[in-house]
Amino acid sequence: MLPPSFFLRFLLLLLLVAISSPSIAASLSTVAISRISNVVVVCAVVRPNANRGYDLSCTSLPTGHRRIYRSGPISSFAIAGGDGFLCLLSLSTDVSTMVWWDLYQESYNGWPPDYRRVYSGPPLADLSAGDTHVCGVRGGSLPRPTCWRWNQFTFPEGVYFSDIAVGGDFVCGLLLSREIACFGNDIGVVGQEPPGTYSTVAAGTRHACAVTGDGKLVCWGAGKPEVGVIPIRISSLALGENKTCALGSHGGVMCWGDNSSLPSSLANTEFVAIHAKGSTICGILRINYSLACWGSAVFCHKPVVFEGVLPGTCMPTSSCRCGPLEGSGQLCANGRVVCSLCELGREASSPRAPLPPPPPPASPNAAATPRRRKTVFVVIGSVGFAIGLVTLILCLLYFARCNGRIHDSGAARRPLAPGLPSALARPHGSGGLHAPIECRFSSLFCRGHSAMVEEFPLSVLLAATDNFAESQKVGSGSFGSVYRATLDDGRVVAIKRAETSASSSTTAPGPAENKRPDKESAFLSELALLSRVNHKNLVRLLGYCNQGPERVLVYEFMANGSLHDHLHRLPGATLGSWGARLRVALDAARGLEYLHTYAVPPIIHRDIKSSNILLDETWTAKVSDFGLSLMSPVEDERRPDYHPPDRAAGTVGYMDPEYYRLQHLTAKSDVYSFGVVLLELLTGCRVIHQNEDSGTPRNVVEFAMPHIAADDVHRVLDPRVPTPKPSEIEAVTYVGYLAIDCVSPEGRERPTMTEVVDGLERSLDACEPPSASLSRSTTVRSI
Repeated sequence: MLPPSFFLRFLLLLLLVAISSPSIAASLSTVAISRISNVVVVCAVVRPNANRGYDLSCTSLPTGHRRIYRSGPISSFAIAGGDGFLCLLSLSTDVSTMVWWDLYQESYNGWPPDYRRVYSGPPLADLSAGDTHVCGVRGGSLPRPTCWRWNQFTFPEGVYFSDIAVGGDFVCGLLLSREIACFGNDIGVVGQEPPGTYSTVAAGTRHACAVTGDGKLVCWGAGKPEVGVIPIRISSLALGENKTCALGSHGGVMCWGDNSSLPSSLANTEFVAIHAKGSTICGILRINYSLACWGSAVFCHKPVVFEGVLPGTCMPTSSCRCGPLEGSGQLCANGRVVCSLCELGREASSPRAPLPPPPPPASPNAAATPRRRKTVFVVIGSVGFAIGLVTLILCLLYFARCNGRIHDSGAARRPLAPGLPSALARPHGSGGLHAPIECRFSSLFCRGHSAMVEEFPLSVLLAATDNFAESQKVGSGSFGSVYRATLDDGRVVAIKRAETSASSSTTAPGPAENKRPDKESAFLSELALLSRVNHKNLVRLLGYCNQGPERVLVYEFMANGSLHDHLHRLPGATLGSWGARLRVALDAARGLEYLHTYAVPPIIHRDIKSSNILLDETWTAKVSDFGLSLMSPVEDERRPDYHPPDRAAGTVGYMDPEYYRLQHLTAKSDVYSFGVVLLELLTGCRVIHQNEDSGTPRNVVEFAMPHIAADDVHRVLDPRVPTPKPSEIEAVTYVGYLAIDCVSPEGRERPTMTEVVDGLERSLDACEPPSASLSRSTTVRSI
């Protein structure tokens, strides 16, 4: 039986997307392709029958798992997908709403994935997803492009697109002049735009293509196809990773690149739309609007993935500049239709015809090879099924073992917040902190959280650290010591080893045993969280070791140590300019914003401090040490499903007093801690230091806040850094205001991390004249 939380979340989703009266461009897609490691997820909008609304149906291949999310009576919506995510956009005449589904969640295998609303505003006329980013075009006379989950990127002022395409690390669009402009970090595409005017543009992982006004193909970037004269007039494009496909105006498809050719069963088929992502190419068949896919071995035996796919967004017939698509009125509600692509059908050879039957074998000898291949596939499939079955049985045995032990202990049970993995559960629930470590680790592994990281043998880590020698030790983390090591393949890594206890777990717990569950929980917390997030300002987890009593995590090595060391321990001033300090603050803020805003469910770090902000060889700052972090299922602490943690956690001086006093944890608790770090950066003082006048300890907030509030920020600035230049003083003052906003006594008065990032970006820009004026009023927020 489905839990009540499922119905609540799904009803909220329906409220978000149940908006009527669409009036959006026909370029919006009803097919999305996503990738989760080696699994391809294909999603499509389908309408099973005229008496029911649309379904969003997703199939993961090669596993064959299919999930259907019933939408109810929705007029129209569009979807877009990338690596591990799916976006659903509702359509309306006056507002569009978009939600983001994280497919990496364990919930995808048995529950609808969690979602977050990422946009609500003017209608979007176009939407495109790359590997990690989504961008759209807001409709109107000046169609302004906007991107989500791309915080380091903004479009220049005055850029307006009529068509947009997102690649791996770039975005291209058609300007109102029909010329192409590209932005981003891929120098093989950005700055290489071909001159001239074009009718459409498309993007792959590392290349882009455009169609001229007379239907010719032009491509550039790494992986572009080598094409000569194309015998078709191109209607639309679909680009993947080193793959390019073009839909001709007659409905035929031509493809270039590895394994991109149509299978023989689709060779003479007409299509009305094509889509691509990575190695997968999909097309909607003209004959019956089925969705067929190719380009990957997972589609060899069954290219048709869905039947009755909506070929585009539904809208009034009057909105179709080139008329409706044949038969689409049967799939749309309320007399709406799907608009036909203007080029499509100009050269259609004939009305829709049945799919040709598969070609018969040429001879018995020719059939021998397919039979041998079939035998190989059967053997491989049988072995794979057996391995999967054994894995499932082991997982079930571990779960039963864990649940049995907890049940026998007689511990009181209470419901957990939805979305909280059992590996991080409280001691009251199944698989909680008091469960054996092997049970909780197995729960984590079986749910797929460790699939993206490497498992290291203990012997390799012992050799790399000289048996965890003191000479290799470089620091400590939330659950143990940190060592610098060089692996056999030359990688320099940081190895964090949990402190272990020789005491038996069956004896009465003493002080050492009381600490051990916390160390194991910190190990599982970091493994669970860092194996599911990826951001340039978060320290990257490379792997783990869970062998015998050893709990070890392996990270990328941060060559320049911690921010705390540079502020308080190392001689001199390596961060000797205000620009350098603001860059470090902005990097850390972006990492924290990702945890709060884009991780699903959101992640609260709970231990933000200068020693947990590390610097790599290029002085990029990254947030580290997730041993105390929690996944939060809520966006608003006032919601009824809010659950506080069992006890406050953090570091003295950085901990949010509201959280400590009321045991009320929200993302604003991290904002308070980050405000303390900002004050450290400005003053150069330790978070707890001695008052020079009285000799008594005081907090940096107590010292700096009165002076900054009185517009005397110069009285608290670190004397080791040169006096701010005229171009810097305004920015430094603004950061002071931002810091005291962050450490406001009440959480509701503090900014969000998105607002903090925005403020730091403008402050850093202000260090380099000419710059926009900053004022105290720009930090004021609505409560």
